[in-house]
Amino acid sequence: MGDWIRELIEDSGYLGVGLLMLLETVFPPVPSEIIMSLAGLQAARGTMTLWGAILAGSTGAMIGNMLWYAFARWLGYERFHPLIDRYGRWLTVDWAEVKRADAFFDRHDRWFVFLGRMVPTIRSLVSVPAGLFEMPWKAFLFWSALGTFGWTAGLAGAGFILGSRFEEVDRYLGPASTGVLAGMIFYYLYRVITWKPRSN
Repeated sequence: MGDWIRELIEDSGYLGVGLLMLLETVFPPVPSEIIMSLAGLQAARGTMTLWGAILAGSTGAMIGNMLWYAFARWLGYERFHPLIDRYGRWLTVDWAEVKRADAFFDRHDRWFVFLGRMVPTIRSLVSVPAGLFEMPWKAFLFWSALGTFGWTAGLAGAGFILGSRFEEVDRYLGPASTGVLAGMIFYYLYRVITWKPRSN
C-alpha cells in the first residue's frame, strides 16, 4: 500500500497529502501513519515544508470529519431511534444504551473528540456520535481540529526526523492500529452473540 501513497504524494505534493487524509477519514484502513510519515519525509527532502505538510494533512482530515459530522447531524437523534429498533441486534445496541451514551457524551464530548482523534482507527469514527448527539458545531470544529492537528503533526514530525527510516513509525503504530481494529471486531462479535435488548 505504501508505494502508491508515496507516488501520489511525490506527484501531487500538498494536494496529494490532503486528498489521502480525506480518504483515510472516510475509509479508515488507509493508514494515516504512512501518509503523514511520508509527507514528513518529503519535507525532510525539501520538496515541501513540514508546516505545509501538516496543514495539508489536517485540512484533508478535517473535511472528512465534517462530512461525517454533517451526515450524523442530518440523521438526527430521533431518526436514529427506528433504526435501533429494527437493527438493534446487528448494531449491538438498544435505545436505553443510546440514551446513556448521550448522557455520557454531554459530559465528556470535548475530551472524547479531542483524544479520540489521536487513537488509530477510532479517530475516523469520532464525528458520528458528535453529530448524532448534536455537539455544538463550533466546539466540534475546535476540539476536532486540535486533536487532528496533534496527530498529523506528530506523524509528520516523526517522518521528518527519521528521514528514510520513516518505516519505523509504521513498525510501531501499524500493529497498534491493527490491534485496535481486531479488538473492535472481536468485541462486536461478542456483542452480537450475547446481545439481549433491555427495556428503554
